[in-house]
Amino acid sequence: MKTEMRHAMRVIVRKKLQSLLGMLGLVAAVIVPAMAYAEDAPRRPNIVIILADDMGFADMGSFGSEIKTPNLDSLAKAGTRFTNFYTHASCSPTRSMLLSGVDTHLNGLGNMNEWIAPNQAGVPGYEGNLNNRVVTMPQLLKGAGYHTYMVGKWHMGKAPDQIPAARGFERDFSLLDGGGSYWDMTNITAAVPKSLFTEDGRYLTKLPEDYYATKTYTDKLIGFIDANRGDGKPFFAYVAHQAPHDPYHLPRDWRNRHPGEYDKGWDQVRQERLKRQVEMGIMPAGTELAERMWFVPDPIVLAPASRYILGKKMELYAGMVENMDFHVGRLIDHLKKIGEYENTIFIFFGDNGAEGTDLFGMIAGSPGSRDNLYAAITWSQTHPNAWGDPGSWVGYGPMWAQVSMTPFSQFKGQLAEGGIRNALIVSGPNVKRPAGSINDGLMHVADLMPTLLEVAGTSYPKASQPDLPPLIGKSWGPVLAGKADSVRTEQDYLAWEVFGNRAVRQGDWKLRWQLKPYGKSDWELFNLAKDPAERNDLAAQNPDKLKAMLVAWESYVKANNVILPSRGPYDTLEKDMPQRVTVHPGFPPLIYQRQFVPPKEMLADPKP
Repeated sequence: MKTEMRHAMRVIVRKKLQSLLGMLGLVAAVIVPAMAYAEDAPRRPNIVIILADDMGFADMGSFGSEIKTPNLDSLAKAGTRFTNFYTHASCSPTRSMLLSGVDTHLNGLGNMNEWIAPNQAGVPGYEGNLNNRVVTMPQLLKGAGYHTYMVGKWHMGKAPDQIPAARGFERDFSLLDGGGSYWDMTNITAAVPKSLFTEDGRYLTKLPEDYYATKTYTDKLIGFIDANRGDGKPFFAYVAHQAPHDPYHLPRDWRNRHPGEYDKGWDQVRQERLKRQVEMGIMPAGTELAERMWFVPDPIVLAPASRYILGKKMELYAGMVENMDFHVGRLIDHLKKIGEYENTIFIFFGDNGAEGTDLFGMIAGSPGSRDNLYAAITWSQTHPNAWGDPGSWVGYGPMWAQVSMTPFSQFKGQLAEGGIRNALIVSGPNVKRPAGSINDGLMHVADLMPTLLEVAGTSYPKASQPDLPPLIGKSWGPVLAGKADSVRTEQDYLAWEVFGNRAVRQGDWKLRWQLKPYGKSDWELFNLAKDPAERNDLAAQNPDKLKAMLVAWESYVKANNVILPSRGPYDTLEKDMPQRVTVHPGFPPLIYQRQFVPPKEMLADPKP
C-alpha cells in the first residue's frame, strides 16, 4: 500500500513539474522574443546641449573667426551649421524657452528677474523665474527613461522648488546666479556678494578644490556620465557654460595666445571675418557689414597705446572661447573613449548676442554708492597684467561685441540681429544632411523641446494636462533628416519682446521696434535676405507689408499676455549717450586727412 501511494505521489509530482515546466516554457516563449527585440532595437541617442554665455555668431572658426575652436569646428565638420537660428536677446529668457518650449511671457521670464518693471510685478508670466505652470524638457526626458544631468549656469530661480533638481535634473552642479567669478563664490553686487551653487539639489557651502568654472563643470559632467555607465539608459546633458560671459577670468597659460593680433582694431577684424564668412558660405556674396555703432570710435584715430589696451581685452576674450573649446574637446574625447560619441547628438549655440554694454559700470553705479564701493574693493585688480586673475573684471566693450556679431547690427539686449541671431551646430546620428553642410532655414531655440521629445520617443503631455501653455516651436526632425530645408513656411512667424524692445520675423522680412537711442522708438521694416545688417528701413516703401506684420505682432501680444514695461534699462540712456548720427567711413575729413607731401623736385630751403 505504501509503495502504491509513493508511486501515485511521484506521478502527481511529475505531472505538476511537467505543467510548471510547460508554463515556464510559455513564459520563456514570450520573454525571449521581447528580449531579442529589445536587443535588436536601435538605442536612443544621448543628447548633449552645450550653451555658451554671451558668445557671438562669428566667434568660431567654422563661422569665420580667427579664434581657434578646433573641437567645436569638428562638430560642425561632422554635422550641419545653421545660419538663421534665433535665441532671445538676453540669458534667462533664452534658457527658459530652451527648457520649456514655451514663450517667455507665459513661462515666467516675460522679463529678466533683474529688470521686472513695476507694472509687471505680480503678473503671471513675469515671476522672474521658470514658473510651475510649465513642464520642463528634463522632466519629460527623465520620464521617458533618460538620465538627466546639468552643469553650469542656471539663472532661472534660487528657491528650493526652482532649482535644477526640482525641475527634472537627476544630477547637477549649478551656478544659480547670472554671473560672477570663475574662481570662487564672489558675486557682483554688495547686496548679493556670494554666488549660490547647488550640487544634486543641495546648496553648497564651498566650492571644490582647484575650482575653475569651465574646467569644473566639465569634470562634474564626466563624473555624472561615468557613474551610470552600463545601465543601458541614454542620457540628456545640459552643459550651460559661464564662458565667455564677463568678467573674463582665465588661467594664465590661456591669456596670451593672440599677442598683438587685435591691435589693428575692430573694423579690420570685422572685415576679415565677413570675408571668410562669404568664402565659407555662411553669408551670401555681397553681404555688407552693419554700420559701426555711432558712439564707437574708428580705431584708426586712436593712439597706439589705446589700441593695445583695447586689443588686449579682445585677446582675453579669445582665450576664454578657446579654453571653453578645449573643455568641450575633453567631453568629446571622453565620450569617444567610452564608446558613446557615435550615439550622441550634440547641439551647440550661444544664449544671446555678444555683450556690448558696460555691465561692470551698470552694476557699480555712481561714486559714493554702496555698489561702487563694493566694486572698488572686490574687483580691485585693474592692472592689465592681472586681467584674468581673481579680483579682476574685464569686459571687451561694444566695439568688440560688434566683431563677435559680424556682420550683424548691435548686440545683446537689443532685438536687432546682433542681439538674437546665433551660430548653431547640430551633429550626431539623427543628422542625415551632408557632413559639414550649411543650412539657412529659420530655426528657434523653442524648437528644441519638440525636436528632442521626438528623438526620445515621447511627446508633450498636452492631452493629459490641458492647462499647460502651448509649445511655440517646431520639430527639426525633417530638416535634420535631409527631407526639408526649413520647418517654417513663409506664413509662419517668430516674435520677441524684452525691455520694451520688440520684433517679428516672417519669411525674409523683419519688423522691429527698439527704444531710443538704439532704435527709433517706432516700427522699422527690413528685408533680411537682401539686408542682413539691417541698414535700410523699408517701412515707408512697403506700407502693406508693414500692416500685415503688425497684425502678426498684435496676435503675438494677445496670445502671450505681453505687457510692455513701464520702466527699463533704457530710461535715461538717450540723454546719457552721444547723440546718434549716421557713421560714414572717412568722415569728417578733418581727422582723416594726412600730411601733404610736396613733390620732391619742388622742395627748397628758404632764401637768405
